[in-house]
Amino acid sequence: MADLIEDSGAAGGNAPEYTVSEISGAVKRVVEGEFPHVRVRGELGRVSRPRSGHVYLDLKDERAVLSGVIWKGTAARLQTQPEEGLEVVATGRLTTFPGQSRYQLIIEDLRPAGQGALMALLEQRKKALAAEGLFDAARKRPLPYLPEVIGVVTSPSGAVIRDILHRLRDRFPRRVLIWPVAVQGERCAPEVANAIRGFNALPRGGAIPRPDLLIVARGGGSIEDLWGFNEEIVARAAAESAIPLVSAVGHETDTTLIDFVADRRAPTPTAAAELAVPVRLDLLSWLDGQGGRLTHAVSAAMARRGERLRDLARGLPRPETLVEWPRQRLDSLADRLPAALRAGVQARRVALSEAGGSLRPGLLARALAGERRRLETCGPRLAPALSRRVEAGREALARRADRLTLRPIESEIARGRQRLAEQGGRLDTAFARQVEAQRRRLESADRLRETLGYTATLKRGYAVVRGDGVVVTRKAEAAQARALEIEFADGRLAVGGRPRKPGDGAPPPEQGTLF
Repeated sequence: MADLIEDSGAAGGNAPEYTVSEISGAVKRVVEGEFPHVRVRGELGRVSRPRSGHVYLDLKDERAVLSGVIWKGTAARLQTQPEEGLEVVATGRLTTFPGQSRYQLIIEDLRPAGQGALMALLEQRKKALAAEGLFDAARKRPLPYLPEVIGVVTSPSGAVIRDILHRLRDRFPRRVLIWPVAVQGERCAPEVANAIRGFNALPRGGAIPRPDLLIVARGGGSIEDLWGFNEEIVARAAAESAIPLVSAVGHETDTTLIDFVADRRAPTPTAAAELAVPVRLDLLSWLDGQGGRLTHAVSAAMARRGERLRDLARGLPRPETLVEWPRQRLDSLADRLPAALRAGVQARRVALSEAGGSLRPGLLARALAGERRRLETCGPRLAPALSRRVEAGREALARRADRLTLRPIESEIARGRQRLAEQGGRLDTAFARQVEAQRRRLESADRLRETLGYTATLKRGYAVVRGDGVVVTRKAEAAQARALEIEFADGRLAVGGRPRKPGDGAPPPEQGTLF
């Protein structure tokens, strides 16, 4: 067969000719027909994310590289986002890209290749989030001692929520709000993140109470089952939560990213309920103990203060001793009071006698006469002073009256008349210009009327024919008329009669046929 092909080619032969597109299409059909669904394991090399939203990447091992593409819609649904250096198992179909003569894998699903790859990806994410400070102990907040409302993010049908509710009921019953989510699979990460953000978005005092504490809980499982709580979207939602958050994912040996970001980590969901509330009986016992201690402390304090008061009272003197000296002094002063009163009256009587001796009627008369002379002296001087005061007021009034003249008002009236005359002149000028413009427009319109009227058309050689006084436009109408009249530019002519001019009592001109 090979010899035959060689001979045919050498002779110019019978081998068919294919176009490039035909060859590319044949190769595409062969590749897609042989590999319609494959799973490829390899390490992610170059990962490119253009603005279109598609993802272009390379799958490689020690000896070969396979190009891959993830369309935009598929990339948004992937549970594991491609990252360079991650070992994965890609599921899809092989096809060719004729534009560059290469084959590529259209990826429909992408998963880490084994537990080792998952742990490597987890360590990589842990380092990145730790570098941002999301694991710092300084940003973690204390849990409320006795929250009124507790929000639980978990599956509503699992044993986890029953364990939490049972433990809360045993320790200290509280109001619980449950946000149902998927706790594994592709829907786990977005639903848990939305639940944390949804609880934080509840307003205080709204119809649905805002929780004082959040618990994100799930039972134990493999690393693949718990992988939704290792997603970056869940860790960032927990870090952004304004409500204190307790992580209770898996058993004590299981560790996820949300455990490092949460304010507290509980080894089990039951332990999370124990962290959330204290034991009510223990609290009541503690309150009873504190009440007994308080009663004992008050009694002891009262006893100590009573003893101290009695000790101080023994050092004070008796009340009789305190009033003995004041009583004796009062008796002494009472004995001396009558003599003191008589001496005081006598002294005041002597002082009154001395003062009354100087008060004689003659002295009073002389004082009154002196005041009368002073008044008589001031009386004649009062009238001239009043006259001068009145004269000064009259002169001031006259000075002010000089300034109160009509000259400013007359000047203002004159300026107003001048302004009124100027305004009137401008108004007359504007009115004259407007009348002239209206006259010119009227003349122009009249000229246009003359131009467009039928009389101007008559001057160009046309005529109007009337039959029996009515304008006729057809030959048949003219033949039926008893008398015809033709109107020219210089008058009218009756057919068989004399011509008539417009002023001869003829009917008014009407627009008719021009010919």
